[in-house]
Amino acid sequence: MFPFFIVSLLLKVLYAATKKRIPRRGRGTLGAAIFLGLGVGWMGTAPSATAQGLGREEVRRQAAALAEVGRRLFFDPGLSANGSLACASCHDPAHAFGPPDGAAVRLGGADGRTPGLRAVPSLKYLQDVPPFAEHYRTPEDEGDESIDNGPTGGLTWDGRVDGQREQARVPLFSPFEMGNIDPADLSARLERAGYGAQLRAAVGVTAGEQVDVVDLALRALDVFQQDGPLFHPYTSKYDAYLAGKATLTEDERRGLEAFEDPARGNCASCHVSRRGNDGTPPHFTDYGLIAIGVPRNRDIPANADPGYFDQGLCGPLRTDFTGVADYCGRFRTPTLRNVALRQVFMHNGIFHTLRQVMEFYAERDSDPGKWYPRRVDGSVMTFDDMPAAAHGAVPAAINMEAPFGRRPGDAPALNERDIHDIIAFLGTLTDGWSAPKTPGPPETAGP
Repeated sequence: MFPFFIVSLLLKVLYAATKKRIPRRGRGTLGAAIFLGLGVGWMGTAPSATAQGLGREEVRRQAAALAEVGRRLFFDPGLSANGSLACASCHDPAHAFGPPDGAAVRLGGADGRTPGLRAVPSLKYLQDVPPFAEHYRTPEDEGDESIDNGPTGGLTWDGRVDGQREQARVPLFSPFEMGNIDPADLSARLERAGYGAQLRAAVGVTAGEQVDVVDLALRALDVFQQDGPLFHPYTSKYDAYLAGKATLTEDERRGLEAFEDPARGNCASCHVSRRGNDGTPPHFTDYGLIAIGVPRNRDIPANADPGYFDQGLCGPLRTDFTGVADYCGRFRTPTLRNVALRQVFMHNGIFHTLRQVMEFYAERDSDPGKWYPRRVDGSVMTFDDMPAAAHGAVPAAINMEAPFGRRPGDAPALNERDIHDIIAFLGTLTDGWSAPKTPGPPETAGP
């Protein structure tokens, strides 16, 4: 058996371990990976890295080499069918590996002009997203494990793939993203660009040994995304505040209070803002899939078809829960870290400012006519991006917890001051913060 496949998990975690920051949960994964790769093997059946002649330093070397190839792959538009779209084209490092502008969807495919279906999510802080589960219980070291949180985890907006390796596969073969026809098509593209040789060299393949180059490329992209300083640095002002090294302004402090107040923002019920029981930094998501019923975005070309609805967990891109009413309209809760850098929000990119987002949360139910279209008879078609709206019904999955659940004409759950302050607080979640320099004493002129 080719040794790299035995220790692939170890490779990516050991690479992360060489970087300057690993959350405590990541260190636990490292211990498990060391057992898997350097100990007796999984359940005593798979040969260990040591048994294959692969020592710890060689594993580290391979991890670093794979990460470097993964970095090149990430920024290379040559991986796409049209030759102009790289991973970084949509996941811009300058925008927290999210979209570079306010376009609701990106253009891709073989012709470079095929529109996508959803807004681009950020690739930062994905390292601890759990595999998808219909009934998820929070680990004891992070919170109350007695609560069933419902559908949780998985990557992409609908949670349909587990792990960053499989997530990387999605855009590479999507007909409206990078547009590769099949693995053979991508493999040929990788070989022509010289990546086949680089990947083989990275993992020490001997002459004549057969490997799956596409699988190696996916693993390289996975390892690259374990780079802590790039993808999960925890360098925001809020991280410094939690460490006692920064003070929030009055606006930011009030914003945090409104964010966590169950009767006002109630944001922290999904966007967890406190450390885990083990001290793990908050990721500002509970990884759950939730339906909040954002308005239909008519700027998305697919929505020109009145019979097309993107219902997230119950389809159309995900097919294993088609028709499950309580799952329709649910999308995975994204992290709010670096959210102030975004110019497009929600799965369908309907909003373009944080103020729009906050006003929607505050007024969805108290002033629905501001957000949804009206029928011919003048009534408001609430939740118009879900099929049930045509019949005037409230979809089964729609969340009605605060700040939702008000009646038309009620005062909104958040006032203008709350909205201003929460937006100020969200600005503290941007990575790269540094304390303002204290001016020194004025220089004195010499004699």
